[in-house]
This record gives sequence, structure tokens and C-alpha cells, in this order.
Amino acid sequence: MNEDSFFKALNTQYSKRLPFVVYSRPINSIIKSWLQSDDVLHTSKSYTESGFVFAPFDLDHDVILLPITACEYSEIEVETDIEIQPEQNNKRQNRDNTDKDKHIDLVTNGITEINKSSLDKVILSRVETHHLQSINPIDLFKQLYNRYQNAMVYCWYHPKVGLWLGATPELLFKAEGKQLTTISLAGTQPYKVKSKAIWTNKEFEEQQIVTNYITKQLEPYTKQINVSNVETIRAGSLLHLKSRITSVIDDSSNLKSIIEALHPTPAVCGFPKQEAKDFILENENYNREYYTGFLGELNLKHLKTRNTNRRNVENNAYTVVKTQSNFYVNLRCMQIKDKEALIYVGGGITRGSNPENEWEETVNKTATMTSILN
Repeated sequence: MNEDSFFKALNTQYSKRLPFVVYSRPINSIIKSWLQSDDVLHTSKSYTESGFVFAPFDLDHDVILLPITACEYSEIEVETDIEIQPEQNNKRQNRDNTDKDKHIDLVTNGITEINKSSLDKVILSRVETHHLQSINPIDLFKQLYNRYQNAMVYCWYHPKVGLWLGATPELLFKAEGKQLTTISLAGTQPYKVKSKAIWTNKEFEEQQIVTNYITKQLEPYTKQINVSNVETIRAGSLLHLKSRITSVIDDSSNLKSIIEALHPTPAVCGFPKQEAKDFILENENYNREYYTGFLGELNLKHLKTRNTNRRNVENNAYTVVKTQSNFYVNLRCMQIKDKEALIYVGGGITRGSNPENEWEETVNKTATMTSILN
């Protein structure tokens, strides 16, 4: 399938109001699509199925599944930026002081709660609405792919749920057979060309809190836990601190137990998890829905070469089939409703947070999504 027919099939699917997802994993020239043949709403509770999952922040609500048995799968390899037809510019809403005041009040309440309770950190977010003149979700996806190839970029649609797009830098986890990989991500600052990132002790401490929490959560279900050194990574116009965490899943554990242990992470909820989640649900005054949920490939078969030694030609031909799942946290995302783009953005609040600075951080983070609405 060539590029034109690949994207034409997606536009046709959307015009027929049938479910689909199109996505590309970080630093990858392969773009994949799943087109569901009907509009049935499938869900997953056990994570034993195969397909593509789209999960909410609050797992008390449905985890949506595009099952492999009900979908047509396609992929293309893209060597250069995808061509996009020019369209009329969309309008964008200017932020007003009401949005700012509400978020500063929310952050202030969060700091007060931290000072008087066992809560150490809470992620507080807001929604920013942009009015659009025209909407072509497939073209929006193309722009995300062209701009953010070091992120998991996607466009997901189900007529009974909604239309979402995103470019997330954060891996929830990857499971290949018994091998588990996840990351600890925290800290945010704008990317500046030819300028080295300088991080404060507070930001390193926040990232270490996330790392400690993840390793503690994994201990009952995995073994041989290893943590890499902290590094700075770029995600679009932003920089973050990241560590890579690997482990081996115990024979007595399953995918569901790993998901429930890790989601939601301190990077999108807070710490301790239950106290942070309770504060969010009681104080944010809006439904996050699938923002800070997770999405990705569930239990897909993957061929892997057993031996890559060129001298051993016989073993080179020997491959094993492993089951692989790749889940990403749904950050840097937006939902399209009617002719409005709802952009979701948040930040981590601790005892030393400054409400004004936290507002500015959310403004910086909206740039990932607003850049494709121009």
C-alpha cells in the first residue's frame, strides 16, 4: 500500500463514522493503522485480548479495545515528511485571566493539602478550548508526525467515544515475553537551541520520587529491577528528566497486575497514588476522560531473530514468536468535539511549588498541540 491509498482509507473510515487508530511509535518511520469493520464498542477488563487499547485515567471506567479480529491492519514506511494539503487557518482562543485565576487557585489548594496531609505530590491539570474553522483529523495527525517524531503520535476515533490526537513522550511500559521496560519521567523546561539544560535540585528530587515509586510498585510482580542513570530528553518544544527501568515479570504475575501497579504513575497523578487520585477527582472540577490514561498495542505477536551472528547462518534463520505490548501515557493530547479542540495540560505540584510558575508551565506545554492548529 502506498502513502496516498493509506491515508485515503483513513479519511474514508472517518467519513463513514467507523472506529480507527493511526499511530507511529517514537523515532520510527513506520506508520500503522487499524480500521474496525463496524461501530461495535469493544472493551477489555482482563487485558488477555489482542488489539489496540485506549484506557481512561480512572480505570473504574471502560478500557476501549479495537480487537485484532475485527480490524484491518495496514502500515507504511515514510522516508520524508508527509505531504499535507494547505487549508484555511483555524482560529485560536486567547487565554483569559479567568482560566489563569482558576488554575492558580487549584494549585494553591493543592499546596495547602500537601502541607496538612500525607500527600507529597499531586498532578493538577486544566482544559483549554480552541475554536476551529475546519477539522481534518488525518491532516492533524500528519502534522503531529512531521513535528514530533521522537514521540508516540496518534489519532484515535470511535463514534461512541470520541476523537483524540496526541504526541506523548512517556512510555507506560513495554512487555516483550517476560521482559518489562518502563521509564521514570519528570521535570519540564522549554527547549532552547544551543543552550544546555540546567536542572534544579527540586526537579531531580521529583524525578527520583517517581523512580522510587515505580520500582517499589514493581517489586511484588517482577525481579531483577535495574535503573539507568538520569538523562535529559527532548519532547517537541520541551525537555524532561528520564531514567529507564527494566525488570523480569514473575511467572505468577500477568499484564493486568502490572497495569494496576503502574497506572496512574506519579508523573500524571501524584504520590501517594490513592491520596493524589482522590484529590484530583474531588478538586479539578472536570472529567479527564482519556487524558493521562494510556494507549497502545496489546498482546501482538512479534517475530524476533534468535541469533544475529553472521557466522552462524543456520541459527540466523531461527526466530521465536514473542507476545509484545507497548503502552504509552496519554499526555500532550487533545480531544476534538464538534468544532472545538479541547487541549489537556497539567503539572506536578509539591510543597515548594509556585502557583504562578505552574500556570506558565501549563502554557508552555500547550505548545505541542496548539502548534498544529495554526
